[in-house]
Amino acid sequence: MNFAVIKGASYGLIQACNMVVHQGTTQTSEKRKNPDSEYLKKLPEQLRSFEETVQYPPNQAYIGNITPHELADIPRPWYENPLEDANRVGKYGEIMPEDEFIGLIKVVDVFDLVFLEKNFQESAKEKIIIHPVLKDLKGVTKLEKDGMDIEEIEKIVQREYAAEPIYYEHRLVGYVKKAHDYDQALSAHVMFENLVSKASAVYALALLFQKTDLKAQEVDYIIEASEEACGDMNQRGGGNFAKAIGEVCGCVNATGSDTRGFCAAPVHALIEAASLVQAGVYKNVVVLAGGATAKLGMNGKEHVAKKLPVLEDLLGAFAVHVSENDGINPVIRTDVIGKHKIGSGGSPQAVTQALVTEPLEKKGIKFSEIDMFAVEMQNPEITEPAGAGDVPKANYKMIAALGVKQGEFDRADIDNQVARFGMPGFAPTQGHIPSGVPVIGYARDMIMQGKINKAMIIGKGSLFLGRLTHLFDGVSFVMENNTGKVDVGTGVNKEEVRKIIAEAIRNLAGSLKT
Repeated sequence: MNFAVIKGASYGLIQACNMVVHQGTTQTSEKRKNPDSEYLKKLPEQLRSFEETVQYPPNQAYIGNITPHELADIPRPWYENPLEDANRVGKYGEIMPEDEFIGLIKVVDVFDLVFLEKNFQESAKEKIIIHPVLKDLKGVTKLEKDGMDIEEIEKIVQREYAAEPIYYEHRLVGYVKKAHDYDQALSAHVMFENLVSKASAVYALALLFQKTDLKAQEVDYIIEASEEACGDMNQRGGGNFAKAIGEVCGCVNATGSDTRGFCAAPVHALIEAASLVQAGVYKNVVVLAGGATAKLGMNGKEHVAKKLPVLEDLLGAFAVHVSENDGINPVIRTDVIGKHKIGSGGSPQAVTQALVTEPLEKKGIKFSEIDMFAVEMQNPEITEPAGAGDVPKANYKMIAALGVKQGEFDRADIDNQVARFGMPGFAPTQGHIPSGVPVIGYARDMIMQGKINKAMIIGKGSLFLGRLTHLFDGVSFVMENNTGKVDVGTGVNKEEVRKIIAEAIRNLAGSLKT
């Protein structure tokens, strides 16, 4: 079978301290309910500087400057053990400061909805036009237009619902205006969320082109897999983020669509991409997603109460290149697909059984043959203070326990197995961002270097959040070392073709004799 391959991945992080305060759902809800709360007063004091964000070890793991296994060797709490020589640029991506990102939001705005204060805009422009990833994006020239006076911005923002304010270093620097007078799907707040998601995904795609050999004009199809929805009152989630993102990055030969599935969407999208490539429909497919402002500071109350840094101050983004089998890069085993069926059940064991045990058992693959499992890779320093525990470790222990149930491991060996195929969580809690995909770049390198042979990528989703079903969701696939054998277009390899031809000749010779 001619499987598709993963040719590269990129990862972006954007510091968004001011968006934590003004756009994160936990904070905006608190402002409505209790505008004078102690939490809101203390919150700004516990926000991190950009330097602290860059030096935070999990962030360095996300962009590829350290491996997840190296992260495990750094004592916790990680926020008390910064990496002093950390760089904002990494092997797989980059960490962007908030002012540059605000400039990028204006760059990707094609309906003239984003307005910035003139001095701030000039400062952001100076940084973007020399940025190796951002300088060539379509729309950078918008920063050359005159910015606004702060007095005019203040008057507009004071009109209720007319504009969504943009802050930097706790001062007003601009706004996003509403895109329609009475369409709530095009309100200023929704447009702000969607432009942030678009801009961060543009960042990830531009990083992918920088970090790999893929060229913008070579992309045939884009699948966007975030948790936002763009549309108007007649089709609130109609889309299309994918083509909007590709347009900014110069993907003139691509089309695309959006895939939604809560946190599981990126893995759904990767399976779709692999299937499209394997079927010969498209050669180069990119799966990507930007971040979600609503999820900034979700656990902020617990962090502030425990006098911790507010660690949910980052937007996450990623892009993955899926292409035709080249005999080199790791393949996506579309014959080893796990799926949480409607009838699978919602217990953690039932979900893991459906996503891990069943697909492996179907193909006769043992748990011990999977060298690496990529599960929900949330950073435990974010989730533990809120009482959610160490999410990756809980997933890994469940997988190991199912291995015991299968008779592969001894119960006493569970911790050793977790250490063998697991790793600490290092991704921001952006919902869809942690769900399996942060490990892909690292797993690809490990496979290419011959250090491992198989990795399983797992995505899970909470469909009940939409209040239409009580169901969970999840899908998984196996990344595997490429054997170097590339099948011909007929779906069979050259040796099989020779055998078929030889058999046909023998049959023909036999029929002539008779």
